[in-house]
This record gives sequence, structure tokens and C-alpha cells, in this order.
Amino acid sequence: MADLQTIEVWRNAPRLKSFAAFFEQTALGIANMPDLARPRPDMNLLQFDIDCMTFWDTHRRLWGHFDNHYFASIPYRLEEECRLAAAILLFGLSAWGRSGQAATIYTLGAGAGTLARALAKLGDGRLKTLNCSPTAGNRACFFARRGSEDAYFYHGPFFELDDERYAADENLRPFRDGYDLVLEDTTFQMYGRDRKEQLSVIAPRIRAGGLLVQIQKLMHPDMKTYLERERQKDEQFKSRYFSQTQIVAKKRHVLDTMADFQVDLKSSLSALGSCFDYSAITWNSGNFYTIVSSNSFASLRDFITSMVKPAIPPEYCYELPPRFFAREGMSPGPTDWTWRAPRSATPKPE
Repeated sequence: MADLQTIEVWRNAPRLKSFAAFFEQTALGIANMPDLARPRPDMNLLQFDIDCMTFWDTHRRLWGHFDNHYFASIPYRLEEECRLAAAILLFGLSAWGRSGQAATIYTLGAGAGTLARALAKLGDGRLKTLNCSPTAGNRACFFARRGSEDAYFYHGPFFELDDERYAADENLRPFRDGYDLVLEDTTFQMYGRDRKEQLSVIAPRIRAGGLLVQIQKLMHPDMKTYLERERQKDEQFKSRYFSQTQIVAKKRHVLDTMADFQVDLKSSLSALGSCFDYSAITWNSGNFYTIVSSNSFASLRDFITSMVKPAIPPEYCYELPPRFFAREGMSPGPTDWTWRAPRSATPKPE
């Protein structure tokens, strides 16, 4: 667990100070909303996979205001949400099947917790989920469309959830024994650069055989490359949803500051290696990556091979996932993994 001095730094970080108004206004839907269109997943890219389609049909009914902003901001992140969620649901159901107890899933930095709420609803008692956010507007959206009594919310930043808090807060009772899966969604970059300290808060709460899933925006060692990927994001994707005025305003007020707290892939993997034996890149979109980590080679393999292939046009993808990494000295089995075949639904005729 991070020391008190580090936590004090996090309490004064942009997410809770200079960015607080931005997130509150976005969560309430009074600013920063797409003004040209609303995001929807491209089912062609998801190969009309029935598991992804089922999740999307549940997910869309539970959206809060922040979802419109978020999924219009990152190229093909909505398709990735559907792809990830189908695998997370299967992983959670498998954990429930082995133990006979509800699997536990924790999403931090995920806005109004729409992913967590959708998973709880689809799990129908077999999954219990927790989402945390320090933004009151996200809490309001969470409970306005909770979707399931198995979906829980903590109103505060991730670093407040320490052993003492879990013991004292009855709302956290289902999660006192840890999580089968934790998902960190572009949260750490708003508090600081020390990923080892940040991971020290959440990694110990992941159960044996469990997973950490991270969606990260990473700095590139070559600034020209980083900026070119940003240009592609803004001009070719975000421009479908936001006016140029909005794109420029967000860059000036939020993104330029967040870049100071981003780390590169090497630093991220080094921090993960301090907590986990195995990691793998499973998705890339410009400067954004999904990285899955575990101390169980079998859990990582089973999770990755339960995913359909990345649902993103090749021109946005600068990695060839899955790309596997092992802590020095570990001897994993074969890693020539392949994505699962889609369980396709027949598209409705035009």
C-alpha cells in the first residue's frame, strides 16, 4: 500500500483538483458532449459475434452521460469494450463455476461504471461488481440506471480503498476477500507517473489466478510518433463526433496536462513485472493499449484465447497483439495463441 506522503500527492493531483470540474460537467451531461453524432460499435468489425452483441444490447441501455464523451474520444474503444466484456463475463462465470460463489470484478476509473453494471446484470447473481469514482455526477448516473443489485459503487478515488475501508464499509462486504478481475481504465495517468506505487494499492487484492486488465494511454519514446498518432485520433476519428472547437478545448485544458503523467510501454511493463509474472498486449489503438496481467499463465492464456480478434481498422493498430511478456526467470508454456472464432449472428438484411 502506498505511504501517506504519496497518497497526499494523489489527493492534490489533477483528477481531484484541476480536472474535477471537467469530469463533473461531463458526468452530468452539461458540457463536453459529442455535438455531431453519438458513438455506436461497428458490428462488422466485431464479426457480428453474438456474445459481443449481447453485451452491447445490455450496455447501451445503461449508459450514463460520460459514456458518450468517452467512447467518442478514443478510436474504436467501444468495440474494445464489447470484446473485453464478453471475455470478462466468461472469465467471471468460470470463476463462479469453480467456487460456487459469485465472482467479484472491480472497475476503477470507469466513469459511471456502465461496464460493471452491465456485467452484474448479465451475471444475474453469479457476478458482483464494484465501480469507484470521486465524481458525484458519476454516482448519480450509476444509481439512476443501476441495472442490478449486484452492482456496487464507492464514491471516492481508488486509493481510499484500503484494508481499513473494506473492513468498516458494509457496502464493500462482498469484496473483502479480493477480486477475480480488476480493470483500471486510464485512471493512473491522472494521478502521477509512479505505476509501481499505484499498482501496490490494487494488485494485492487480486485473488490467486485472477487478472488485472488495464486500458492505458502510453507515451512514445519518439515524440513525433506520439503526436502523429494523436493527430490521427483527432482528425480521423474524434472529428466524427466533436466539433473542432471542442477538440482543441479539451486538448488545451486536459490532454496536455495528462501527457505529463503518462509513461511509456517499457516503464509500464517494468511496473507490472514487480507485481505479476505474465503480461500481454491484447489491443492497440494509436497511443492506447489494453494490457492484461496475471500470476497465472493458464488464466492469462484462457482469457486471451476467449477473445475475438481486435475490432479495429489496421491503420490505427501499431502493434500486432497478442504480444506476450514474462517476468525474468519465468518459464511459461507455448504462447502461439490465437483469438477465438466469432459466434456470428446473421446480419439483418438491409
